[in-house]
Amino acid sequence: RRSRMKHGVRLRKLGRSSAHRWAMLRTMVTQLIEHQRITTTLPKAKELRRVADQMVTLAKKGTLLSRRKALAVVRTDAASHTLFGAMASRYRMREGGYTRIVRLPDRKSDAAKMAFIEYIDREGEIWPPKKPMGKHNLLPGAAKVAADAETLE
Repeated sequence: RRSRMKHGVRLRKLGRSSAHRWAMLRTMVTQLIEHQRITTTLPKAKELRRVADQMVTLAKKGTLLSRRKALAVVRTDAASHTLFGAMASRYRMREGGYTRIVRLPDRKSDAAKMAFIEYIDREGEIWPPKKPMGKHNLLPGAAKVAADAETLE
């Protein structure tokens, strides 16, 4: 039998049913928001990056609809307050790429590839982040703050 090409396959199944996979990703993104860095396997980290970046994008919008969409994913009130408070203001000048994946040595028991996934622009980072590039997708009023910051330089 011939193997088929994987055109259009967008995500990793991670050996789980869709309900189990989504529940796992919801829990992991909540833990990532609360702890700012977690250790997991590399394929899980790559899938988690998609969800984690979406949550920050929703927090930056700050509308009632985006808050409801984020609350459908994030499991705790503390994580949602962190997301819409500190994290939304931290990433207001950044247009994406809110997370970083750092590879770790393989796990001894089963030789699984391991990695850190962490939010950037925070205390205790492994590497300093690159400067944000653009001024799009800003919070309301942030364009004026960005313009004022440029005039001060």
